[in-house]
Amino acid sequence: MSAFIKTDTILDKILARKVEEVEAALLRVPLADVRAAAESAPAALDVLTALVRSTVALIAEVKQASPSKGILIEPFHPVELATTYAENGAAMISVLTDQDFFKGHLDYLRAIRSAVNIPLLRKEFIIDVYQVYEARAAGADAVLLITAALEDAPLADLHALIVELGMTPLVEVHDEAELERALRLTPRLVGVNNRDLRTFHTDIETTGRVAKQVPANVILVAESGMKTHADVQRMGELGAHAVLIGEGLVTAPDIAVAVRDMSSQGRPQ
Repeated sequence: MSAFIKTDTILDKILARKVEEVEAALLRVPLADVRAAAESAPAALDVLTALVRSTVALIAEVKQASPSKGILIEPFHPVELATTYAENGAAMISVLTDQDFFKGHLDYLRAIRSAVNIPLLRKEFIIDVYQVYEARAAGADAVLLITAALEDAPLADLHALIVELGMTPLVEVHDEAELERALRLTPRLVGVNNRDLRTFHTDIETTGRVAKQVPANVILVAESGMKTHADVQRMGELGAHAVLIGEGLVTAPDIAVAVRDMSSQGRPQ
């Protein structure tokens, strides 16, 4: 059985490319070496505590491009961008590491880890344990797992490995059926992606529909589509403890101001 769910979509193309990337990486650096580096890395930071605030916590994304929008920011200085995020109130930083579709790189995560002291999320299309070990070795404190991309068994195995390495899995869903699958893992952190990765259509009300089924003891992250403080406030009203924003920050006229604005919206008590 394939480790990931095959569909004839943009997501399918990305996942097929991930198989090639992992195969190539294994030839460059053996799994045993990457695992050893991961297991000897400094302890991961506490993601869950960082995201529990009186305001809607901001996970600010280091993102240069997307398949649907192309280049979003130029020139692109990932460490400078991450430092701006950290200095202006972001609770956590998401670092895109996919090269072909988002122009990210694992080296960005390594460099940012050396520059900031808040939690880092490896934002990637994870299909293999190799990528999880890479994430920990590079300094990630959390790793994204996309429910739509993985069959149940590998999803559970990858979730368990992330926890075993001291990191926090961010289990991403897009609808109620995916949430049902995700909740079998007893996750502490669930993300609702307002963007359907099969079509890249975005609807920020997706969070509201799915949030109704999220248990109270799970930290909920709203992902994609938020561009204003009103959008962030709306996500808080719908039940989100945190928001993950990339495009809305990197395209802002003043990124520092945007980060302060997006990270200061109160949550309903």
